[in-house]
Amino acid sequence: MNELMLFMVGIVEMMVVTAWTETVTKARVIESGMVTIINIFIWYYVLDKIVNDIENFNLVLVYALGCSVGTMIGTYYISTREGRITLQETELKSS
Repeated sequence: MNELMLFMVGIVEMMVVTAWTETVTKARVIESGMVTIINIFIWYYVLDKIVNDIENFNLVLVYALGCSVGTMIGTYYISTREGRITLQETELKSS
């Protein structure tokens, strides 16, 4: 159960980090501060789970996989919302 929860938290965290990056680059001061607070609470949860079961490398691995998926989702959302098409997307569409 801890593994699944950390996987989901990894996804959410990277989507939050994507939102944080967008708010910072657009100089949205209040919003970036609020997103930072959310991210700190997520990190607190993750550290608590991993430190309490420090011998369990699977927790780190599953969390890293969740972070990877969350990064891809956040990046895709931002790029499609802003109408950007990356070189990789263009290559995939032409195949």
